[in-house]
Amino acid sequence: MALFSRRGSSDQPDQVPASGAESDPGEQVAVESVPHVGISVSTFGDHSAASTPAGSVAAERPPATAPESREIVPGLVDNGLLKAALAALSDDPQSTEIMNVMRQAMQGQLFLRAQGDVQALLAAGEQINLAIAALEGKRFLLAFSGGAALQASVDSENGASTSVIGQPAIEVLRNAVSSGYDGIYLDHASAGARLILPAPLIGRAVEEAEPTFEIKTLLSAPRDESTAARVADALSRVPVWVAGGADAEGRMGLAEVRAPDGQRRMEVFSHPLEVVALGRGDSPLPLQPEQLGRALASEPGLTGVVVDPGGPWIELDRDALAGVIALAAD
Repeated sequence: MALFSRRGSSDQPDQVPASGAESDPGEQVAVESVPHVGISVSTFGDHSAASTPAGSVAAERPPATAPESREIVPGLVDNGLLKAALAALSDDPQSTEIMNVMRQAMQGQLFLRAQGDVQALLAAGEQINLAIAALEGKRFLLAFSGGAALQASVDSENGASTSVIGQPAIEVLRNAVSSGYDGIYLDHASAGARLILPAPLIGRAVEEAEPTFEIKTLLSAPRDESTAARVADALSRVPVWVAGGADAEGRMGLAEVRAPDGQRRMEVFSHPLEVVALGRGDSPLPLQPEQLGRALASEPGLTGVVVDPGGPWIELDRDALAGVIALAAD
């Protein structure tokens, strides 16, 4: 099954097991190339989401930046974006909810539990045993969005001796697949805000990603006066995706946002899941930097782009994208 194919918001991937957030899963916690096409034209209200050429979908735009960093447990900075995505899950998570968790699980840090004193074990050259969940004969690596979820896990085992390891999320995802786990169980002890991400979904998400995760990292990190220029520079070097759809007559177009003041911005995405998670039925279409430059150069009426409109997002004007547009002449 193509994980990033066009689908409706009610479809659920076969690879994702039913995991009602409030249910008791009875787990045993153990130690162990795109052609240039025309731009679609749709009109939207202030701060609304773009639509495909087939119709418009009004929605409130999410916050531009990630939540302020919090340390519920001293020394552990929560992954606020992932925590919010898990908290938003319904009792019966649908495809778009699952994909939203998956996309947010690819930024920031994830935390792992290990048995005993990790520093002492490393000093002694001994093996580190990570906490896993055994479910129906499958093994899932336990990973956590922050301090509260970790504390809930420890409490569920009556305060078992444990150490916490924080790693870049992308490294945790890659290692989970390469180490043969059947997936990752996020915040397993947090009723109402937990989810299993199966290995096939993780593997495809990592495979489809731009290897450095540069744009996603920039958007999820604290912003400063250099952020816009750094994102624009990345757009001139790394591949991105756009949201494609067809109108009633079968004409293909790329989604854009239109504001009441007439500004038009093409939607650009750092990963195909950013398109799928919007739940609009758009198809993610990959673009190399020079193709993005040609698309912008061919539509002088475009004000610029909005990158990852599902949030965290950033808007860039044409002046900031001069380096990308210049690629069209190459």
